[in-house]
Amino acid sequence: MTAHNIAADSRPQRSKRNPPEAGEALNRRADLVRVAAHMFREKGFEGTTIRDIAHAVGMRSGSPFYHFANKHEILMAVMEEGLRLGLERTQAVLDGARVPAAEQFRRLVRAHYGILHDTGSDFIPVMLYDWRSLPDQYKRRIIELKDRYDAIWQSTLDTLHAEGRLRTEPHLARLMILGAINFSATWYRAESPKPEAVDLDGLAAQTVALVLHEPP
Repeated sequence: MTAHNIAADSRPQRSKRNPPEAGEALNRRADLVRVAAHMFREKGFEGTTIRDIAHAVGMRSGSPFYHFANKHEILMAVMEEGLRLGLERTQAVLDGARVPAAEQFRRLVRAHYGILHDTGSDFIPVMLYDWRSLPDQYKRRIIELKDRYDAIWQSTLDTLHAEGRLRTEPHLARLMILGAINFSATWYRAESPKPEAVDLDGLAAQTVALVLHEPP
């Protein structure tokens, strides 16, 4: 072997068997999760293959396996990212200011509509559509994050109930309100041509008006 060959052999090689560098790996993983969320929402979990996701990101078919063991792990990552972003957005609209419970509720409702419908917000709808596709061993982390999100809502609704602003038991109110808002993922379209269509601010305001009861 010549000195030239030794020098060449000493340079780092990138082959399809070598994992990407750390920074690049994080970016590529984020790309996979984002694109997978969109494809799962449009085509469903069962209707989307890892090859589909890889090609949409510009990867080779086997490259996603550097980041995920299987398609279920990608689905879990999509749901986890949705809940993480949801927690961040929810805490952001409540932190830093002491406001009445009714105002907290308005902010929670508007934030949740945004989590479902703002551009790029495919993560939570995927969780709503494809929860049953996630094996039990992957659900524990998602349930933990969801419980943290629900606890924020529950605290506000408990206060509203104590103030006489809710007509029903707070736990049941949370299930009904979030269920109704989540269902909008199946019918709401911001670009609807119908004259009676409302934007997310209007939709949130109408939801609040429907739920809150003025105290005597």
